[in-house]
Amino acid sequence: MRILVVEDDDDSREGLRVLLEASGHDVETAANGLEGLEKLVAGKPDTAILDIDLPGIDGYEIARRARRLPELARIRLIALTGYGREKDRAAAREAGFNLHLTKPVSFAILQSRLAI
Repeated sequence: MRILVVEDDDDSREGLRVLLEASGHDVETAANGLEGLEKLVAGKPDTAILDIDLPGIDGYEIARRARRLPELARIRLIALTGYGREKDRAAAREAGFNLHLTKPVSFAILQSRLAI
């Protein structure tokens, strides 16, 4: 699967990239919201794993913009964030995310959600 990871924390982004690549995925990364949106549009990955609190534009805005583009209609958007309250989950659904996971999440759980 082609996956884009958008995460501003360098260690988290790199660690997730390494684990996903070791699992056989083709992974691209971005460190902020604008870079993430650019890579999302240009690369059209199968799945994007987005943090919510990002510099530039947040993960909600990336999701909203992606959902307005016909060429990204089939992309799977996963929020991977420290924001885990019900209002955060509702905001993720409203923005167009397919799935909301709260940090920290085990890699086994993330893998199982990627397989769905």
